[in-house]
Amino acid sequence: MKLRQWNNMDISETINYWIDSSDQDFIAMEHLYTAGDFSWSLFLGHIVIEKLLKAYFFTIKRKNPPFIHDLLRIAEKANLELDEEKMDFLDTVTTFNIRTRYDDYINDFKKKCTPEFTKKYILEIKEFRIWLKTKL
Repeated sequence: MKLRQWNNMDISETINYWIDSSDQDFIAMEHLYTAGDFSWSLFLGHIVIEKLLKAYFFTIKRKNPPFIHDLLRIAEKANLELDEEKMDFLDTVTTFNIRTRYDDYINDFKKKCTPEFTKKYILEIKEFRIWLKTKL
């Protein structure tokens, strides 16, 4: 398989695409949190981090990121150095990806998303987002 040759404009546009898309989702995450829609707020928090990790992956590898949603795996494939705390955080936030549409899974997740639980992870998502953006 032949790798695509990237020019500087393509590289910049691609990285900015992932960052801008993540920023838009971040705003929506905050709106959903403020409105009390906690499970969907955390779902978007997962997407915020996923897109920034994919921007980082592209920055380092100069190829399209993998079509996966496991945040720790994306970070590992991008050779992002993480301490144990950040690895645990990514594992937890990966569980916020409501990729299945099974009612029992969604209902269990919604029950877990109390105001306290959601606030804790919204704050952690914000902190990780700021940290990761310093790497881009």
